[in-house]
Amino acid sequence: MKPESPRPASDTKERLLDTAERVFADHGFAGGSLRRITKEAGTNLAAANYHFGSKEGLIREVMARRLEPINREREARLERLLEEAGDAPPEVERIVEAFLAPVLRTKHELGDAGTTFMRLLGHAMNQPSDRLRDLLTDQFAGTARKFLAAFGRALPGLPPDEILWRMLFAVGAMTHTLAMSKHIVPLSGGLVDPTDVEDVTRRMVRFVTAGYLAPAAGAGAAEAT
Repeated sequence: MKPESPRPASDTKERLLDTAERVFADHGFAGGSLRRITKEAGTNLAAANYHFGSKEGLIREVMARRLEPINREREARLERLLEEAGDAPPEVERIVEAFLAPVLRTKHELGDAGTTFMRLLGHAMNQPSDRLRDLLTDQFAGTARKFLAAFGRALPGLPPDEILWRMLFAVGAMTHTLAMSKHIVPLSGGLVDPTDVEDVTRRMVRFVTAGYLAPAAGAGAAEAT
């Protein structure tokens, strides 16, 4: 009987990423040590350092492997709808859909791993670490600027600060819903199905769009048009 061949380096890297994602989601970034991750992944610190250089490098790749494809799809959808709009203002609802739908679809396709990543994203957004905030900014900044510009075209009467706040509120609603949606099932008595990604997308797009179309906050502020 031939001895079992060693696993390719790519398998080890993916196993480390999968394990790190789960450990960070369960224990936070501070509580998820490299030693714990490598032990649960069935490998060693040398392998983790070889593939990622450091714990920070591992965190960066854990986030990037989920967020980069999502942001590429977001930008592609936005580019298409802006081309279709031409010189006319793009539709707010379509911009919102381009922003939200790739996340909702990815979470659904990933199954339990998608729920785990949403919990992880929640940790990242609530961590006091400047490095983690910078990491998220690096991942989101370019895409966010393109969407902010599109919303500015679609809502010329809405002040820029309002658009920024509403994007923050939209991200909050999205991440909380994706991380906590299973809790609505026992409350609803079967009335809602959070696994129906098309239904969830329609509802969230409608909800967030209404928020973008609401009058601007503050006395004397111009209304969105």
